[in-house]
Amino acid sequence: MGNILITGYSGFVGCHLLNALDSLESVNLLGRSVPSVCNNYLKANIDATTNYTQVLDEVEVVIHIAARVHVMNDAAADPLEAFREVNTLGTLNLAKQAVKAGVKRFIFVSSVKVNGESTSALKPFCVSDKPKPEDPYGVSKAEAEMQLMALGKETGMEIVIIRPPLVYGEGVKANFASLMKLVGKGLPLPFRGISNNKRSLVSVYNLVDLIKVCIDHPSAANQTFLVSDDNDLSTAEMVALMAKVQGKANLSLPVPVCCFNLAGKVFGKQSVVDRLVGSLQVDIEHTKKTLNWQPPYSVEDGFKLSANRA
Repeated sequence: MGNILITGYSGFVGCHLLNALDSLESVNLLGRSVPSVCNNYLKANIDATTNYTQVLDEVEVVIHIAARVHVMNDAAADPLEAFREVNTLGTLNLAKQAVKAGVKRFIFVSSVKVNGESTSALKPFCVSDKPKPEDPYGVSKAEAEMQLMALGKETGMEIVIIRPPLVYGEGVKANFASLMKLVGKGLPLPFRGISNNKRSLVSVYNLVDLIKVCIDHPSAANQTFLVSDDNDLSTAEMVALMAKVQGKANLSLPVPVCCFNLAGKVFGKQSVVDRLVGSLQVDIEHTKKTLNWQPPYSVEDGFKLSANRA
């Protein structure tokens, strides 16, 4: 393994990746904050114009995690263009400069949203499926993937794309952390009846392990990988497991799914309800077979580690 550049090192996944590396001596960092320990870093944004030469010198592998992330209530005047500026144009700007610097492999952490939003009543997403992004974030990631692959074919730089679903783990925020905290308080939550859906999750520990494998695995070159804990859960199972790892009784109540759908329509929150009661599954057989890889952490392991900071 030669020198590595990691973007987005101060984010959730980036922090866990840095902690999992054996040494930081050959690691360069690119992000929006100053790291505490690093030989070479650049404080900068990911955009279409920034010069990244300083941190690309002698780098063999770029791990590009930084992104404008999906947000529920986007205040941008044109959300798609705002996502494209970072996730598409910024990614391509970095990748083109990586080519000029002689980088051998470019690992792009994308999103399952490239595949779509839901697999309810459908089979799990497969890596061979035609991309069907439905929101600006997913579109920007899909466009970046397509342009990266084209750049790789044109220049010979190896491209590796990883599409995770919901990533969780110690220090995670947003909905997963909020639900873990509510379950930990022993509150009677109305989720026991949501038992027929299935959702693929990936702990940050399994995602980081896959990223590390992709750094130098010869079969990873020019491939796209879906990733999960390989154990899909219903919402009811998720809540039950959260209670178990926190040593709490599962007080979840069996409210029918139709009640959630009615509430979603009445309050104009159907998209929120769809994520709660719907399914989103990914098939990771291609990932396991191509890389001879298995998720090293079980979903229960991941939940236990997540509960440490919930």
